[in-house]
Amino acid sequence: MTALLTVDSISKRFRGLLAVDKLSFEVPEGRIYAVIGPNGAGKTTLFNMIAGVYAPDNGTITFDGQRIDGLSPDKVSRRGVGRTFQIVRPFPALSVEDNVIVGALQRRHQVKDAQAHARDVLRRLDLYDKRGQRASALTLPDRKRLEVARALATDPKLLLLDEVMAGLRPTETDRMVSILKELNRETGITILLIEHVMRAVMALAARILVMHHGAPIAEGLPAEVVRDPAVIHSYLGAEDL
Repeated sequence: MTALLTVDSISKRFRGLLAVDKLSFEVPEGRIYAVIGPNGAGKTTLFNMIAGVYAPDNGTITFDGQRIDGLSPDKVSRRGVGRTFQIVRPFPALSVEDNVIVGALQRRHQVKDAQAHARDVLRRLDLYDKRGQRASALTLPDRKRLEVARALATDPKLLLLDEVMAGLRPTETDRMVSILKELNRETGITILLIEHVMRAVMALAARILVMHHGAPIAEGLPAEVVRDPAVIHSYLGAEDL
């Protein structure tokens, strides 16, 4: 299967801290791939390098056949990479629909077209009935889904999801898992997710990369990774599964 994203031996240092250390992996087109690991493992730094917030000190990042390492976030987004953030920050005074329209306008120059696309996205994320509400009035589960909707509205080929299930109850997590599965199945969008909720990771991911102290310690099928002694010692043994 063709790789949509190839990360080749990238590293990132912040003064004395080596946040990511010679990390390599590939994400096949159309698949769901998860990155897990303890807090401070370098997962969000990895996302920031893919999304253009930071340029790697070494190594390359190739997306859809072209290098994107060193490009600015807006250029990476226009290439087809959408992302969410750990701390959701919608435009609080705007309606749910207008928040999503802002993303849709990246590829649609007519507001009418952007609105139509935004409404399609809101239906997928179970937010259509709340499209007229202010974003500030939403519950946490709804804000999490709005964060995904805003990224999805930019028409990404690759969707980076940074802990979109953090803080959700089990029933809310299952709802998000169902939405993401359907999104992947029906649209073919490739998803790369950082997640601590292992029930969600096991339900979604075709492959898992485990990071610890900025470096990979395991990569493979979910059933194999969760039995790896190094993963159990450094991460799963300390986590509430």
